[in-house]
Amino acid sequence: MLKKFVYWTGASDFVVGALTWLGAVGVAMADTPVKGQFVPLITLGTFLLMAAACLMWASHDLAVRAPVVFWQGLVRLSAVCAVLYAVPHRLSEVWEYALLGIDGPIGLTYVIGSMRVTGKSFFALLRCETGAPAPG
Repeated sequence: MLKKFVYWTGASDFVVGALTWLGAVGVAMADTPVKGQFVPLITLGTFLLMAAACLMWASHDLAVRAPVVFWQGLVRLSAVCAVLYAVPHRLSEVWEYALLGIDGPIGLTYVIGSMRVTGKSFFALLRCETGAPAPG
């Protein structure tokens, strides 16, 4: 079940990455281009595409590749923390609270699922330890 969850939520990052690229193109092609957004949006979009590929790859051997999933869970949970801080301080838009309902459960599932699959602690996975035999 976790394998499919990681695979399909990872695959959805391809869509988000592509939409982020489209946003960058929109910023660049606007009548009055917005300075300072094109490069970060292209970079973020590419990061999301890389995350998608890594999650889909990791889903095929979770016992060994769990740190990839674990760290992506931490990325999603950091987004949740950022929204919880940013919206009340007017650093972000109210609609971004919707990310809590998406990234929160996915991030928790990634972190807790990685710990269960490997039997390793939070701090062991933070150090990318899985207990799996070294290749070779």
